[in-house]
Amino acid sequence: MNKFMRNICLSAAVIGIGAVAVTPAAAQSGNNPQLNDNQILNISHRGASGYAPEHTLPSYELGDQMGGDYIELDLQMTKDGELIAMHDETLDRTTNGTGKVKDHTLEEIKSLDAGSWFNAAYPEKAKDEYNGLQVQTLQEVIKHFGKNKNYYIETKSPDVYPGMEEKLLKILDEYNLTRQNGPSSRVIIQSFSEESLQKVHNLNDEIPLVQLLDYKGTATITDEELDYYSEYAEGLGMSYTKINQDYVQKVREHDLLIHPYTVNNKEDMRQLLEWGVTGMFTNYPDVLEETMKELKLN
Repeated sequence: MNKFMRNICLSAAVIGIGAVAVTPAAAQSGNNPQLNDNQILNISHRGASGYAPEHTLPSYELGDQMGGDYIELDLQMTKDGELIAMHDETLDRTTNGTGKVKDHTLEEIKSLDAGSWFNAAYPEKAKDEYNGLQVQTLQEVIKHFGKNKNYYIETKSPDVYPGMEEKLLKILDEYNLTRQNGPSSRVIIQSFSEESLQKVHNLNDEIPLVQLLDYKGTATITDEELDYYSEYAEGLGMSYTKINQDYVQKVREHDLLIHPYTVNNKEDMRQLLEWGVTGMFTNYPDVLEETMKELKLN
């Protein structure tokens, strides 16, 4: 069994929860055999970003070492059309640059310091090697980790970057990440933009998609909405603070995965696992790994 295949059915036996045992549409159809509700994914949010500057190689490497099953990347696009790993549309928060990503070339962005901000913000976690880290392109990350790693990629602000989806799929195809022995789950693509996900789905319907949802208050969802999402997505993602057990179970009953974000302490992790989530995003993948070990889920 691959390290990222955790059987949620074990949790019912270990902690007495009433998890719903369903088989997702993907598993039923034979697509994405590694993605189903019997696996709990430990998703390193921007890498192990609780310990190192987000979206840098040290952060991704730590996430991989700490039990993360997927390397999560947010994508922005430079002025000259290169996809880079960065959460914000602007450079200000995580580099010593200013302004919008789309107004700067890759060469200009590569000259920036993407690590020193972390040392200043978190002196207790500061390391000299974080000073001067570069922003990474999507291609650089894939080259560094290889095509046998798993990538959870978000198209950020795709309306700002025409052609982002085509560029992304072209790169994934170049590295054979969309055609490994048939349908592949080496890559999951997520977005708050349904339009972006529908575009990816139309270009390649074998790539598993996760629709991100933004709730202002307590999350609610109808059967009709879940049926609609099931037409193009394998799962849903939302803030863990907005959901409850009924919500989780309803999503699972509709053959959809559920990957809440961003969960950083054991108490919340344990509760979500008891509710039956199929994975979660965390800045501390080692803490999630430890929590699942305590529940005998890995």
